[in-house]
Amino acid sequence: MNAPNPKTSDSVDQVVAQVKDLMPKVMCKDRHGLQRTLNTLKKNVSATGRHKTNLSRRAAGLLKKAKTSAGIFQARADNLPQKVNFYPDLPISGKKDEIIAAIKNHPVVIISGETGSGKTTQLPKFCLEAGRGRSGMIGCTQPRRIAAMTVAKRIAFELNESLGQSVGYKIRFDDKTAPNAYIKLMTDGILLAETQQDRFLTQYDTIIVDEAHERSLNIDFTLGILRRLLKQRKNLKLIITSATIDTEKFSKAFDNAPVIEVSGRMYPVELIYSPITGPDQEDTRPGGKSSGGKDSGADDQGYVEAAARTAANLLVQTRTGDILIFMPTEQDIGETLEILRGKNIPGVSIMPLFARLSAKEQAKVFTSGAGRKVVVSTNVAETSLTIPGIKFVIDTGLARIPAYSPRTRTTALPVSPISQSSANQRMGRCGRVENGICIRLYDEDDFNGRPFFTAPEILRSNLAEVILRMISLNLGEVSSFPFIDPPNPKSIKDGFDTLVELSAIRKQTKPQGKGRNNGKNKGVSLTAMGRIMARLPVDPKLSRILIEAAETGCLKEATVIATALTVSDIRQRPADKAQAADQQHAQFKDPGSDFITLLNIWTACQDAAKKLKSRSKLRRWCIDHYLSFKRLREWQDIHRQITRMLDDHDIVQKAPLPEAPGANDAKGSKGLKSKEFALGGPLYIAIHKALLHGYLAGIAHKKEKNIFMAAKGQQAMIFPGSGIFDKASNWIVA
Repeated sequence: MNAPNPKTSDSVDQVVAQVKDLMPKVMCKDRHGLQRTLNTLKKNVSATGRHKTNLSRRAAGLLKKAKTSAGIFQARADNLPQKVNFYPDLPISGKKDEIIAAIKNHPVVIISGETGSGKTTQLPKFCLEAGRGRSGMIGCTQPRRIAAMTVAKRIAFELNESLGQSVGYKIRFDDKTAPNAYIKLMTDGILLAETQQDRFLTQYDTIIVDEAHERSLNIDFTLGILRRLLKQRKNLKLIITSATIDTEKFSKAFDNAPVIEVSGRMYPVELIYSPITGPDQEDTRPGGKSSGGKDSGADDQGYVEAAARTAANLLVQTRTGDILIFMPTEQDIGETLEILRGKNIPGVSIMPLFARLSAKEQAKVFTSGAGRKVVVSTNVAETSLTIPGIKFVIDTGLARIPAYSPRTRTTALPVSPISQSSANQRMGRCGRVENGICIRLYDEDDFNGRPFFTAPEILRSNLAEVILRMISLNLGEVSSFPFIDPPNPKSIKDGFDTLVELSAIRKQTKPQGKGRNNGKNKGVSLTAMGRIMARLPVDPKLSRILIEAAETGCLKEATVIATALTVSDIRQRPADKAQAADQQHAQFKDPGSDFITLLNIWTACQDAAKKLKSRSKLRRWCIDHYLSFKRLREWQDIHRQITRMLDDHDIVQKAPLPEAPGANDAKGSKGLKSKEFALGGPLYIAIHKALLHGYLAGIAHKKEKNIFMAAKGQQAMIFPGSGIFDKASNWIVA
């Protein structure tokens, strides 16, 4: 297509008018550049002589680019998917016209719909009906990779196409999006990463943020970026969807955006409360009161057996309907599978579902076979994913929920009771195609005592971790970022202080060029260490320890200690059996370091597991040694996760240290040595040096017996249960 030369035909004024008419129908990625050139032409339209010739040349080029872009726009409009299947039986279909009208008339629309309403798969198609997807893609974020892939495949099916044509997905290391795609599913982390190369997200004309109720850091970062972007991109449309959402809060955050509520499941669900009881405890409910702590219910992991027993009973007592069991961890899933498979129930397929599962194994969950199936899943099945045929849901009421621990000053990863809204979403996974039954392995009082929503991650996070990620993502100052729930200023200051202490950031004394970082976050930038730490999705203190341990040859030992600090103390000390507990715990104590005590406990537990070869025997061993079996499993599970994460990010031990004399005589499993961390030996020194890099603020000097002055002037006392109580030297780190 050859553009006319304004010098011989159209005047510059006429070109300006033509381009202005084309602007509503050019591609998003071209609009900013075209508008900028158009504004320049408008300002200089009265130029004369050589300047007029240059201006005419620029006008010709502008018109050519505008027509090319408009041609692509028209081609996309002409080639929209033709065979789009809509499903009138889905609850959201009853709101189709209202939703399409809202998308056309408002920059932001909030859809509040129960699990099972069909919002995840139908909304991208509604956007196409509303005229979106022509000037850019319809981007849809999901909190998890498995959801992004599964939803993309389903939408492609509903468009009568293969995945990779009109519909694609993008997750880490896997991009199935065609250049001319209309709908793109992705994780929220992928969208954040794309802002680093394209801060205006110009490849999209519409963005759907699904499952916003989860309020992860990624989701809150995404919403904050989009709040800013909507002021700069007037043509962008944003749709926020969720199974449960604080609609008033979100509406206010986006200038009183309209809220459309959609009903959920199509069939009734019978709710049954069936709290766990067992011979070893009075109350084993999640959140029960048998051993005194909020998270101590089901401490001997009774929910695994209870869930497996309930599922087995359902398979025997009923003839049809598949079963979905919610478990908090992958290890719980594995043990539930083992128990159920051991029962050899004919005609039943028993399969896992969790985020790290291979695509091939995931696909099995979503296919319908000849017999019945039992799916044992983490909370990945809570939202977005629809597993066909589910009639029964068994809910343990638990999930692994990251939370900042003031005690250890790190982000812990405990197994905790879920919120009411999460429990209701789990219940909503049945009642899709027939009447359903949801069995909760806790009682109604427990449910009623839980918070309605899970607290946003920003409010239960170490702000140092938040700030580190924000700097790495170039999101600007924390204090001015438009969070839905902004952190308080003192927490922000403490977060910056922590990162300085960890050598993760430095203050810029002079401007570093004209890049986007210039002047942001009060002139701070990441150090080389900080850039490595930002890659690791763990608490900054722990990442600092692990990076240093890899350099000094004690990564294996430091990983055990670091993961121990993310769970509650594994040791139990019942008030009526305190002396017996102290006697058992004494065998693990190291006289010079509580950190080495943790290594000794780990080694003893791993050796016991290897020797006993039975889950029930290991649980009995833990009870005899006054150790929490539940917390041991949590520790093991997190240790596996962190070990894999270190491998994924190429954090590997540079060279092992020479072992202390006699170390090979007492090898524990996993390569750790029982009781061989000799005071002053090379391994002992390396471990504590690595720990010191993460806990500089924990250095304290002895003031008097068991009383210490901490780094910031606070007075601290050694806990009487510590192995160094009454024995501490002049300097300690805690």
